Amino acid sequence: MSTVEFSLASQTPFLHQLPEEPFGQPSTNSHALANRYETLSQLSRLIASMTLEEISSRLIEILRPLLACDLANIIIFAQDETDLPLRSLGATQLGPPDASIEETTVWSTYQDAKPLWVADWKTDDRLTVRTEAQNYAGGAGYRSFCRMPLLTPQGCLGVLSVANASPRRYSEDEMRLLSLTADQIAVGLANSLLDAELKKLKSELADEPANVQDGQQSEPSFDGIVGRSPAVLKTLRQVDVVAPTDSGVLILGETGTGKELIAQAIHNRSERGGRPFIKVNCAAIPSGLLESELFGHEKGAFTGAITRKPGRFELADKGTLFLDEVGDIPLELQPKLLRVLQEHEFERLGSTRTQQVDVRVVAATHRDLKQMVAEGTFRSDLYYRLNVFPLTVPALRDRREDIPLIVRHFVEKFAQKMNRHVETIPARTMEALANYAWPGNVRELQNFVERAVILSPGSSLRAPLEELKHNPGTDLSTLEEMERHHVLRALRESNWVTGGPGGAANKLGMKRTTLAYRIRKLKIPVRPQ
Repeated sequence: MSTVEFSLASQTPFLHQLPEEPFGQPSTNSHALANRYETLSQLSRLIASMTLEEISSRLIEILRPLLACDLANIIIFAQDETDLPLRSLGATQLGPPDASIEETTVWSTYQDAKPLWVADWKTDDRLTVRTEAQNYAGGAGYRSFCRMPLLTPQGCLGVLSVANASPRRYSEDEMRLLSLTADQIAVGLANSLLDAELKKLKSELADEPANVQDGQQSEPSFDGIVGRSPAVLKTLRQVDVVAPTDSGVLILGETGTGKELIAQAIHNRSERGGRPFIKVNCAAIPSGLLESELFGHEKGAFTGAITRKPGRFELADKGTLFLDEVGDIPLELQPKLLRVLQEHEFERLGSTRTQQVDVRVVAATHRDLKQMVAEGTFRSDLYYRLNVFPLTVPALRDRREDIPLIVRHFVEKFAQKMNRHVETIPARTMEALANYAWPGNVRELQNFVERAVILSPGSSLRAPLEELKHNPGTDLSTLEEMERHHVLRALRESNWVTGGPGGAANKLGMKRTTLAYRIRKLKIPVRPQ
C-alpha cells in the first residue's frame, strides 16, 4: 500500500503531487489560464451527468479544450473479484499492449498512484517506458504521453492517459490542469460505477417474486450497516426479500457481526415498521426469570411478584420481537415458545387466561442449533419453526474490503462524540487494521477505534497497533494470507520475473494477467523491498 493517507472528508480533492523542477514551456498568460479553469468547471458539471459509455466516446472532446492531445484513454481496474481485471475506455492505442499488463506504464502508474510524464518515449531512459515501447512493435502512434492515477477516497480507480503524435514537453500549468481534470474524471467514474451497481442490484431485486410488491419501490437506508462487499450486499438483498413478508427469520453469525442491526433493518422495511421493535437477549437474563420476561406474570405468581407485569410478547403486539441468542433458551421453556410461535397465544405466569398476540419473531444466535438438536439440548420442532428463513451475517474477516469504510465511520462517530478533530488515517494504520483477523468482528473493531480516537489529540489517528501484533487463539493463517505467502514465494524463486518459462506465473500455473491481478489484490509490491 502506498503512503497516501486515507482522508475522512469525502469531498477532499485528491490532487496529484507535481514535480518541482521547471519545464520547457513558459506558463500561459492569466487570461488563457482563467479560461481553462472555467472550462474545467464546466467539465466537472458535464462528467457528473455522463455514463461510462458517454465518457468513453467523448473523451477527446472533453479533454481538448484543456490540453492539446491526439489520443486519450482511461483504464479502469476491477475493484472486486471478477473475470475481467480491467476495462478500457477511449483510444485503444493508449491501452495495454499485447504484453503483460504489469510490464506497462499503466500498471506502474496505478500501483504507485503517481503521475508519469514522458516528453518522448523513444529517448526516455526509464525502464518501464523502454519496456513498454519495445512491446509496441508495430508502432505506438504517439511519441509523448502522460498517465494520471484516478484517485478516489476508496483508493486508485484506474489511469487516465493522454498522448501526442510528436514529442512534447508539458508546461507546469498544463500538468496542474490535467491533474485537476483527472480528479474530476475519477469522481465522475466512481459515481457512474456506483450508479451501475445500484441499477444492477435493483434489477436483481426486481427478479425476486417476494420483493415485487406495490409500494416497495423506494430504497430505505440500512441505518448503521456499513459495507459494500459482495458478502454484505448479498445479506442486504436477502433482507429486502424477506422483510415485506411476515415470516420468521433466523439470523446466524458470530458474536459481534451486527445481527441486531439486521433484525432492525428487517423490522424497518416491513409493514410493521411503525410498530414496536422489542429486543430481548436470552443469554443475559437468568433462566429462572426468562419466562416471566417473555410472557409476563400476575401479581403473586412467585416471590417478589408484587404487581402484574406484561411480558415482551405483549409489548411487541402488532410489531416485531427480536430474540437475541435464542440458543440459550432453557429446554423446559422451549415448548411454551413454540406454542406462541405457532398458535400466537400464551398465558402469563400465575394466570389461566389465554392471551392472543400478533407478533413477528426474528431470532438470532451464534450457536450451531442443528448440532444442539442432535445433542438433545434444543427441540427440533422449535428449530424448524425458527428456521423458516435463515440469514447469515458474514464475519468481518470475510469482508475485509469493508474495513476501511467501517473504520472511517467509527472514527467520524467517536471524533464527533468526543469533540476531536481527527481528519486523516495513516496508510500504515489502515493497512494494519485491514489485515487483522478481528475475532470479535465489528464490535471489537468499534472498541479499538474508540480507543484510538481517545489516544489521538491531533488531526491524525494514533492507533495502538502493537495490540494487533498477536491474536490469541487464531494462529492459523487465513486463506488470503496463505495465498499471499504462496505468490510471494513464487516471485522470489523466479527473481521477480512474472512471465516466460521460468516466471512466477508459469510456476503457479496461471496467466501473467491473472497473476498481475492477484498481485494487486493481495497488495504485493511489484519490486523487491
